[in-house]
Amino acid sequence: MPATATASPAIAADEAAEAFPARRIVAVTRWQDDRPSHVDDHVAEEVPIAMVYNGISHAVMLATSTGLEQFGLGFSLTEGIINDRSELYDLELVTLENGIELQMTIAQQCFAALKEKRRSMAGRTGCGLCGAENLQHVVRHPAPVGKGCSITSQALHTAFRQLAERQPLQMLTGAVHAAAWVMQNGDVVHVQEDVGRHNALDKLIGTLAESRIETAHGFVIVTSRASYEMVQKAASFGISMLAAISAPTGLAIDLARETGLTLIGFTRNDSHVVYAHPHRIA
Repeated sequence: MPATATASPAIAADEAAEAFPARRIVAVTRWQDDRPSHVDDHVAEEVPIAMVYNGISHAVMLATSTGLEQFGLGFSLTEGIINDRSELYDLELVTLENGIELQMTIAQQCFAALKEKRRSMAGRTGCGLCGAENLQHVVRHPAPVGKGCSITSQALHTAFRQLAERQPLQMLTGAVHAAAWVMQNGDVVHVQEDVGRHNALDKLIGTLAESRIETAHGFVIVTSRASYEMVQKAASFGISMLAAISAPTGLAIDLARETGLTLIGFTRNDSHVVYAHPHRIA
């Protein structure tokens, strides 16, 4: 199948979603109380998404086929490929037979820097350090985050309760992660879902950049563990607080303490654990 011509970003996104839907229905056998029943079930789909910069493929990620424009922008920012949304001149979705390309045009100085460290890689939905060629490139050290905002424990748990009701794909499939932007009072404003936790966070950061949201006025919550790369991505965009429903890793804690980011884990059932910089939580 040839590449699909794109008339507008909205049409391109519709074509990508039609060719590679985020979910599908499969026939399954469900057992309950020692009795089988034949039913239909919703399952999440994964599609290869190629990040292409100035005609050169940099990375291929397995992701959910929603929010792809935001994915491209967020990935470009959190991986240090661009430093500001203004350095991404154009982004075009091209639907191919075996996946989707995000064809991006970036500033020449950004592309020159990318060529110095570029390598093609295949992304995974579990773990992966995108574009890291050797051990020196694995641990990147973002600049310290700003003062950020202070929140109450009540606002934190209000946010997680709201998020549970705003994950339509997770409700159907039980197979995707979510990342959400939350205001200081606990109101969830933006939510992105994806089969990969890193992808969901990249999509959310792309949404924040696209909407020019001031990161000093809120915080991020995620329905996953808090790995090093999650902290790195949040800190690189100036986010001062990251709360996860599961545990952080040791390297994530170290990076959070280094960058000044408040890191929270095990946020569930009106309980949470603060691993770094607890001064932002009252």
